[in-house]
Amino acid sequence: MQDNLYFISKQIQRYINIFLLVFSMVEWNSVLSAIDGKFLPLIRTIVIVVLAFLVFNIVLSAVKGYLKKRAKTKKHISNIEIFSKVIKYIFTIVLVLIAIFTYAGSWTGFGLSVGLFSAALGWALQRPITGIAGWIMVVVKRPFEIGDRVIIGNVRGDVIDITLTHVYINEIGGIIGGEENSGRVTLVPNSKLFEQDITNYTLSDDYMLDQVAFTVTYEGNLDKAIKIALDAGKNQTKEFLDKMEKKPYVFTYFGANGIDVKLRYMSPAKRLQEFSSRITKEIFDGISAAKDVEIAYPHTEVILRQKEILRDNS
Repeated sequence: MQDNLYFISKQIQRYINIFLLVFSMVEWNSVLSAIDGKFLPLIRTIVIVVLAFLVFNIVLSAVKGYLKKRAKTKKHISNIEIFSKVIKYIFTIVLVLIAIFTYAGSWTGFGLSVGLFSAALGWALQRPITGIAGWIMVVVKRPFEIGDRVIIGNVRGDVIDITLTHVYINEIGGIIGGEENSGRVTLVPNSKLFEQDITNYTLSDDYMLDQVAFTVTYEGNLDKAIKIALDAGKNQTKEFLDKMEKKPYVFTYFGANGIDVKLRYMSPAKRLQEFSSRITKEIFDGISAAKDVEIAYPHTEVILRQKEILRDNS
């Protein structure tokens, strides 16, 4: 805040110096003698326009400086520059129109015209204006950034660009499901950011909780099955395990065909499929090598007792 005030004061001082320089160069005696009642409205209009333009530039520069400090990427800075230019152009056009009507027309007619024009323009540009407001919200509040994996409404993917009007998302899943990039890019209008729930996989860090579940038979060694799962989880996540507060852990539940074993672990948000596949492979290899652990699956088993066999033979 102090930096912004200092910046504004420097800008004001700069414009005052320019004004004093121009003021000192003017021969006021000849100017005042040339002025009569006809030129006074014109001079008054010019002074008002110049002052309004100077104040606008000071405020715009302060806001632009604040937004640039909040921006993290070159794309954000570029968008800020574009947005400030658009606002400056619009303000200049409106200021010129006000000056013309102030000097040549009536304020009543001008006010009515501007009111009708503003209402029509606001209705026509409702979506684009809301989109720009959504972009400002992204720059200031940072619900997500370029590179984050997000869910916006029913769109899931990685943010690859943020413009004044749209968010570009590299879709994950798509027609194949899962957590891999499908190759399709979805454009989400910024105006939708005020209407849709936003879920950010990587807002706090780049990891999220995932799990691999399997079922073992009731006759098997449950403790060994748990150990196989935990070892697989630790081995496959050892490259970042030391950074995680939450280590791999296991929950067990009674199931219809056996004991459900669920291994939960922290995984990089953009590599969920990879680590899930690697852990599944290691668990399967461990169970295949164990003699007292078997994977349970729905099947039908026929048991023939000795008495029934003898009866059938007789």
